[in-house]
Amino acid sequence: MHPLEGLLDRRFFLMSSAAVFAEASFSLPTFADVPVPYNWDLAPPMDNREAFIAWAVKNRGEDPKYLGERFDRYRVLVANKDVWDKRDDRAFLLVPREEFVLKQNLGRAYDHAFLDIGYGVTISGPHVVARMTSTIDVKMGDKVLEIGTGSGYQSAYLANLTDKVWTIEIIKPLAERTRGVYDALIGRGYSEYKAITSKNADGYYGWEENAPFDKIIVTCGIDHVPPPLLQQLKPGGIMVIPVGPPGAQRLLKIVKEQAADGTINVARSDIYNGRVVPFVPFTKLEGDAISGTHNK
Repeated sequence: MHPLEGLLDRRFFLMSSAAVFAEASFSLPTFADVPVPYNWDLAPPMDNREAFIAWAVKNRGEDPKYLGERFDRYRVLVANKDVWDKRDDRAFLLVPREEFVLKQNLGRAYDHAFLDIGYGVTISGPHVVARMTSTIDVKMGDKVLEIGTGSGYQSAYLANLTDKVWTIEIIKPLAERTRGVYDALIGRGYSEYKAITSKNADGYYGWEENAPFDKIIVTCGIDHVPPPLLQQLKPGGIMVIPVGPPGAQRLLKIVKEQAADGTINVARSDIYNGRVVPFVPFTKLEGDAISGTHNK
């Protein structure tokens, strides 16, 4: 495993000055448009670095520098057992993480650790994102809900696994900025991101009008599983969520099981085998302002 700090999602909500800084610091890299239209049969080489780079330059129009770094991180993900099958491998390799970081962090886009994205929040490290995504086992056509849009990287990853992704961000200017990132990328040919529907809201209550969901992924820590999210998870569905006291959560896989008599049971397991993985608290909205957390 990588050092613990590579597993942390330190998405702290700070003063508005951080938001101002973020707006001044964030800009999309000026890479080329996608030359080959996206389709679900796109299959990048996975066993050779040079072949992957050449394929992605031709088919995706991306920078060889970042493609090489992406492939190198992919090989570490495989060795670390954070990606579990070829669909997850493909999804990781097709997402340009460099498009979702601040310009001053482009040189660290594929580092194992979290990176600042402004507003006092971060983009999670690729190992945490990959492990959480692998855990929910997304199939084509699954309806997936993400709580905590952040940079947009997690939903971009999901959009290479299914064509039905919903994501909620509580910080309004961040939600707006990230929607702009998606739309700009769609305009450049990343049509897979049309699968992403986003909104600014308090994620504790889920997205009832689009429920039920096959899979739910939560990126903020809380001391209980939110009942609305559990209710909106289909029987047989899977949720991954950091649960525990502040600063000491464990990443849990929640499986909602329905017996033959209709009885609902919830099975829990720890995807890091007891390792503490601190996350930012699951904050809540009161009116239009973020105030306190949803911890009991």
